[in-house]
Amino acid sequence: MDTPPHRQRQIGPFTVTAIGLGCMSLNHAYGTPPSPRDAERLLLTALDLGVDYFDTAALYGFGANEALIGRVLSPHRSRVVLATKGGMAGVLGKRVIDGRPEAIRSNCEDSLRRLRTETIDLYYLHRWDRRVPIEESVGALADLKRRGKIRALGLSEVSAATLLKAHAVHPIAALQNEYSLWTRNPEIASLGACRRIGATLVAFSPLARGFLTNTLHEVSVLPPQDLRRAMPRFSPESYPRNLALLTDYTALAREAGCTPAQLALAWLLSRAEHIVPIPGTTRVEHLRENLGALDVHPAAHVLAHVDGLINQRTVSGARYNAAAQADIDTEEF
Repeated sequence: MDTPPHRQRQIGPFTVTAIGLGCMSLNHAYGTPPSPRDAERLLLTALDLGVDYFDTAALYGFGANEALIGRVLSPHRSRVVLATKGGMAGVLGKRVIDGRPEAIRSNCEDSLRRLRTETIDLYYLHRWDRRVPIEESVGALADLKRRGKIRALGLSEVSAATLLKAHAVHPIAALQNEYSLWTRNPEIASLGACRRIGATLVAFSPLARGFLTNTLHEVSVLPPQDLRRAMPRFSPESYPRNLALLTDYTALAREAGCTPAQLALAWLLSRAEHIVPIPGTTRVEHLRENLGALDVHPAAHVLAHVDGLINQRTVSGARYNAAAQADIDTEEF
């Protein structure tokens, strides 16, 4: 399916749909994943609907997500921009951050095998390992590119200062940080830094981990293993306060003639041309809904009201708990 130019954006050398697909939830983090058959159906439906940017990682399902993507999408390899991440992976059943060059090379070879491809289009350092200078880790990524293993370099969950240090070693095509109405951290510095160096801000969790869809009204319904149970914004103290914001927010979505999820994505797309959101989902109907945001153009006053309603001043609770926060390098309000 040909994608109209106004629905496309640039990531490094790649022209992609302005909304990509984050694949994590098909195997990881949010409770019981879909069956392999349903996951395959979702991926192929995304492809049929014109999605051409698929984002995975070695960590997701400890390799299972990459294996799924490889099995389903390798027959269509020429039609997709394939992104994955290394430097954080499952080792003996535990999550391990390791930015040493030898670990990055090993992660990349494992990803290539699972993804059934000879080259990864966009390869991110999933987390900066503070024990290793960022220049050293990026040097390993640059070496992988010289060897034809990857085509472009990315970083995830790092600050503008770290991004610029990395970019001095080798051009960085994309910075993947959380960005949504309720997570504005990229607005501090990294969004501007991306603009200056010509990088794309790939926004993960653009729907605030389901909050902005107005479908999660009780955290108690989440399975015990769901990642959100450990996040302060979803705590019994904070979540009711956050839910109160949705009354006016859903009214604004109705005024804009769209769903709450579509309004959140349309707001994000309106922020800058170098932003590509990658919402994830396990359901085809939600996939279609998310992609429908490409045709939603809220009035300026609606966007302004949304911007003032849900932001770092009105949201209750921190983004991560202390343990998770210690592993990231992004700016904090």
